[in-house]
Amino acid sequence: MSETFLMEWVMIWLFDLDNTLHNASLAIFPEISANMNAFLSVYMKKNGDVRLSTEAANQLRIEYWKRFGATLLGISKVLDQRARDFLEAAHRFYDLKSLLSAERGLPVLFRKLPGRKVLLTNSAYRYSADILKLLGVHQFFEKHIAIESMRVFGKFEPKPSGKFFRKLLAMLKVRPEDCVLVEDNIHILKKAKAMGMKTVLVTRYLDRGRFSQHSYPYPSGKRQAGRPAFIDLKMTSVRRLTHYLERFC
Repeated sequence: MSETFLMEWVMIWLFDLDNTLHNASLAIFPEISANMNAFLSVYMKKNGDVRLSTEAANQLRIEYWKRFGATLLGISKVLDQRARDFLEAAHRFYDLKSLLSAERGLPVLFRKLPGRKVLLTNSAYRYSADILKLLGVHQFFEKHIAIESMRVFGKFEPKPSGKFFRKLLAMLKVRPEDCVLVEDNIHILKKAKAMGMKTVLVTRYLDRGRFSQHSYPYPSGKRQAGRPAFIDLKMTSVRRLTHYLERFC
């Protein structure tokens, strides 16, 4: 690939984190699910009960995810003053490093990948910052936007909110067609494509058997065998991005 081509690169990479850059389904999501359930069992008790049962809390967590797109949104609507407490409790780990599973070579990828890079995650800031450092890639991102910052007019608007995406584009001072969103969530990618962005679906960590009972159930209900029209590129590993740069010119 020519040096001139790389120097003229103007695209902005928007990277998801969980199940895109690392395998969150393996151990981290189950831990987050358990933390969420523990929080809900205490703060969502009903009819004078001491606490919700683990099963009831788990059902409520999944209900919020399906209804609002993120459990946090359900919490913010019902217990707005507890939303930050919920985020902190959900992402509390005894030993995060021991739970992390990811491909080798990510720092090499980001070093070679031309263009600006922004992290967009529906997870908490402190947790996602810790993951980036453990992966050895934190220094490559010019911005790190976690769910705490995904507010529009004071309300949480996480991915795939069109309101958030419009705010993001204005903040970055870019056109949607100059952005490439790299994600594992097809609903988020579909929204981004409708707004004019280019889209990359990463499938390496999409294991529905592990997903379904944890924090973020696989959004489509089943794995996609082909490549939907709103996906520009489908790949098993983000490490292959540098092989397809010409597609995003």
